Amino acid sequence: MIASTHVFSFAMCASVIGGLGIFLLGMKQISEGLQAVAGPKMRQLVAAATTNRFAGVLTGAVVTGIIQASAVTTVMVVGMVTSGIMTLLQAINVIIGANIGTTVTAWLVAIFPKLDASFGLGLAGVAALMYLFAKREAVKYWGLIFLGLGLIFYGLDLVKTNMEPLSATQGFVDALKAFAVSNAENGFMLWGMIKCIFVGAVATALIQSSSATTAITVVLVTQKIISFDTAATLVLGMNIGTTVTTWLAAIGAPTNARRAALAHTLFNLIGVVIMAPLFPICLPLADRFFGISGMDPNGLGFAVAGIHTAFNVLNTLIFLPFTTHFARLISWIIPDAKIHELPRLTVLNPLKLAPVVAVEQARKEVEHMSRRCETLLDNFRAVLIGESDKDLENGIFHAEEELDVLQHEVSEFLGVIMTTNLPSDVANRARMLLRVADEYESVSDEAAALLKQIIRMRKAGMKLSDRGREDLINLHDMCRDFAAVVSEAFRQGKLHAADLLAHMHPDAAGISARVKEIRKAQMTRMSDHDPTIDPLCVVVVLDILNIYRRLKEDCLNIGEAMLDEGR
Repeated sequence: MIASTHVFSFAMCASVIGGLGIFLLGMKQISEGLQAVAGPKMRQLVAAATTNRFAGVLTGAVVTGIIQASAVTTVMVVGMVTSGIMTLLQAINVIIGANIGTTVTAWLVAIFPKLDASFGLGLAGVAALMYLFAKREAVKYWGLIFLGLGLIFYGLDLVKTNMEPLSATQGFVDALKAFAVSNAENGFMLWGMIKCIFVGAVATALIQSSSATTAITVVLVTQKIISFDTAATLVLGMNIGTTVTTWLAAIGAPTNARRAALAHTLFNLIGVVIMAPLFPICLPLADRFFGISGMDPNGLGFAVAGIHTAFNVLNTLIFLPFTTHFARLISWIIPDAKIHELPRLTVLNPLKLAPVVAVEQARKEVEHMSRRCETLLDNFRAVLIGESDKDLENGIFHAEEELDVLQHEVSEFLGVIMTTNLPSDVANRARMLLRVADEYESVSDEAAALLKQIIRMRKAGMKLSDRGREDLINLHDMCRDFAAVVSEAFRQGKLHAADLLAHMHPDAAGISARVKEIRKAQMTRMSDHDPTIDPLCVVVVLDILNIYRRLKEDCLNIGEAMLDEGR
């Protein structure tokens, strides 16, 4: 008899753990499918988050409600703060909204309590066929969404079915009494509340999914294994535990990313500190008005979902007017780094981000490369006209090295993203960014090569004639203007690229014609034995012309990459 009890206990625990794993896998499939289907809309939502605090909160709530994972949203936010897409204040607003969006899972579990394993398996089977055999990409991703939904229902049914015997197991019931928040004799117990909050926080931190712990809590309360008061208090702890994921994403990240993680933790922690003392008053009042203690089991699930939503909405209403002051507090707690930090993709894990957001972060870094290249060309013009100094020239070489590192980081980051299952538009954008990053790195190489030629002339005691200098300045301005147009097209995006690049090929042909004119003039003056012409200087000028020709080709390739993305 004892052996059979142990076998039963092991089988029951294995089934509960397996059900929880299937539930988490289903959440992941839904998240990936919805991110793929809603990719372009998510990019618009990210842009909307930067307008005002209400838009930021709404963005956090909607995105989290769509992808069913506040952890994914907060990791995205840390990534966007790291790469400079979003400010700390905007990140705080989105994080606040994400706390509201994550409550959707509790409502999902409460609304569909009677969907059993057979329904979940059937839905997963049909969805798997859609995903495996559909020709259209959109149908495949909808299949992935429904596959995740089926796994959620199947996993929940495993958890519910195998937890039912626990309510009749005296040892388990006695163990839960140690975590009871209230009883008939003592009413609300402070120590019980603290223990419940701690358990909710630790469980959520270990699983790294408040959705999963919320679902388990709903299951426990609907089966009368725990009381509503205990379930409501566990919800408080879950809001603290879910912030661990944000800290994991912020490890090794720049200052603003760690500030975003701290903001998430403090927001939820302060909310719990404010709300917890009100529970001994509010929960009995709720029981009196809504008859919670007399509700049927399914009604208790709705009540837990309601308390989860109410907590996060009230917390948001309390904090929203003070987000600016809250951001200043966070900045005071974590001050600016003594050494200037540049956004870097190496501190981000692209596999933890929504593909559309990960690619957007890479685009932001490539945009930084474009601006650095424009500055490089402006600085070299100062060298050409004789207004440079040692620091400016050293700065050109340093920037070229920096852009080499950036290009390497972008390539590695996008390479990881492209190994995953990407929607076609995201994959096309990633390929375009790889090409453009490589070309901007080449532009920086050309700028450094031009400076090396000038230094070569200087060391050899050679000087450009007034006409030669004027020709090179004119050619440089043509290339600089061409680079500016191409870079602006990149920053505006593919919707405007065709209009901005309408004259790209004629402009490139004009630069090529100008290079030929200057080369021909140099060769003619040398063949005429002009005594003012140094043959070695002509050789250097011809090398400079070749560099400008390559510079033009680099910019032309950037423009063509932009146009190819839209096709």
